[in-house]
Order: sequence, then C-alpha cells, then structure tokens
Amino acid sequence: MALAMGCAELNAFLRRAFLQIADQVRVDSADEGQLVARLAVDDQHLRPGGTVSGPAMFALADVGIYLAILSRIGEVPLAVTTNASIDFMRKPEAGRDLLAECRILKLGRVLAVGDALIRSDGMRDPVARCSMTYSIPPRDR
Repeated sequence: MALAMGCAELNAFLRRAFLQIADQVRVDSADEGQLVARLAVDDQHLRPGGTVSGPAMFALADVGIYLAILSRIGEVPLAVTTNASIDFMRKPEAGRDLLAECRILKLGRVLAVGDALIRSDGMRDPVARCSMTYSIPPRDR
C-alpha cells in the first residue's frame, strides 16, 4: 500500500495546521510499516531535574501516531484522539532529541489504533511506550 502522504507532505501539513509545534516536531521517515517523529528537545520541554517532561513525551507520541494515520489516509485534520495510555519507563538522556517510532495496529473506517516507542536519539532502550486510538470523521464533513 502506497502512502497517501510522505515526509515532505506531513511536515508541510504540520507547518500549516499546527504552528504551535511546527518548529519542535518533524517527521524523519515514513513508510507503510512505521513513521518516525522527532521532538527537538530544548529548555521548554524540561522539568525540574533536567529531564524531558511527561507532557512533552505524550505530545510527541500523540502527534507521531496522528501523522502515521494521516500518512495512510491522507489529510483528515479532524481525526481526534479518543483514548490514550502511556508508560514512562526510564529517564530520557539529557541533551538528546526524542524519537517516536509509530506503528498503525488497526486502520478502520471510523477508528485507528496505533502505538509509539519513544527513545532518546542514539539510545537503544525506550523511555516511554504509548498506545492511542483515534476517531476518523466521515470524509464528507
């Protein structure tokens, strides 16, 4: 199955539709099996103790899985998160971007389910794992 949107189209969509995060998140790669989203970590993402905050990791997973869905179905901006679960497993490495390796587990007409493994760039062990479900609106809206 060919992608409906590739990296360039997804990154352009982010810049157009999500100005609040367009300079922080980008798609590094996308194919039929996986999308990799990158969070350019800086001071605004840190919590006391110098580690990346949980909300920043959650946002990366949410945006990454959302973009993985759009890569398959095309630009459907009103697809929304309906369920989410995240496990924080270890402290992210200081001074490194975060990468979310996102997969679509089920893609239906109305619902999509995906997961993301988040790692500090260059590190093997994941720092978080997230599972999310999205509602896909009818195309005639």
